[in-house]
Amino acid sequence: MSASNANSARRTTIYDLAEIVGTSPTAVSSVLNGSWKKRRISQNLADRVLRAAEEQGYAVNIQASVLRRDKSKIVGMVVPKYDNRFFGAIAEQFEEAARATGLFPVITCTQRDPDLEIEAARGLLSYQVDRLVACGSTNPDRIAELCAANGVPTINLDLPGSLAPSIISDSYAGAFSLTNAILDACKRDLGICEALVFIGGRLDDHNTRERRRGFLDAHAARGLDVPAEHILTPGYAPLKARRVLEDLPSRPHGLFVNSTITLEGVVHWMQALPPPEAAAIRYGTFDYDPFAALLPQNVGMIEQDVPNLIARLMAQMEEAPAAHKLIKVPCKLHLR
Repeated sequence: MSASNANSARRTTIYDLAEIVGTSPTAVSSVLNGSWKKRRISQNLADRVLRAAEEQGYAVNIQASVLRRDKSKIVGMVVPKYDNRFFGAIAEQFEEAARATGLFPVITCTQRDPDLEIEAARGLLSYQVDRLVACGSTNPDRIAELCAANGVPTINLDLPGSLAPSIISDSYAGAFSLTNAILDACKRDLGICEALVFIGGRLDDHNTRERRRGFLDAHAARGLDVPAEHILTPGYAPLKARRVLEDLPSRPHGLFVNSTITLEGVVHWMQALPPPEAAAIRYGTFDYDPFAALLPQNVGMIEQDVPNLIARLMAQMEEAPAAHKLIKVPCKLHLR
């Protein structure tokens, strides 16, 4: 290989760019890693470095590529789960909506881990996001405080906070209507009028508290008392739901299932019952899955309106932040 061919094949380095622009490698590195303003490097020099990098085919990182704009047009989102139909739809439709408005979405999953949520938020801030969406975060105010310290506004989605606008599903109204549907099915199909069992979620979680409130009010409207032992909130994990149901002193005839994740544990528990006993159970599920909706004992499911949630989210991005703003989006009840 000739010397000229070898040189043309060699990757461009910051030393090459420094020689082309007529500055130091340190200055080039500062421009490319996004720290040039802190080092008091001029806008003119930053522009020249970036232009030379583009002309030489240098792989400029995301931060550097937006330095010449007042806004990066990057929007970040943290979500708790990907393997849940609701959060999967949130992530996919947010990405589509953001791209349609000229924004670049960056989404990361945090597994409902508070520390990982903060780590993810710090990572997104390093990408110079213009705004961060905290979706289903365990502590959205902690994320809002971190972002505010970096001059980045936040919006809460699915779970509310007090330091940023919040867009959530109307869990109370959805739970109220679903509870009535289950009670109606128990009376119609089984001739039974008794308190249901609420299974799934955590009572320190806003959505669980609101669904429990709707659940209890629907019973109260019928003159039914709900024993404290009928509220089972061991978390969302399927195995935990199955175990607490197995430990019940008597088999319930009606269940309010607080998540399609929890529903997996409920179904496994029912499969272990004698068929006549399983057939004498009716349940409804908060969250929607078209396949689970076909299960014979599943009398109804609540579908959260993801398109409307995303539409309200994108509209909020165009407005000035309002910390105490709370937008509730109605849910849809699907009956068998």
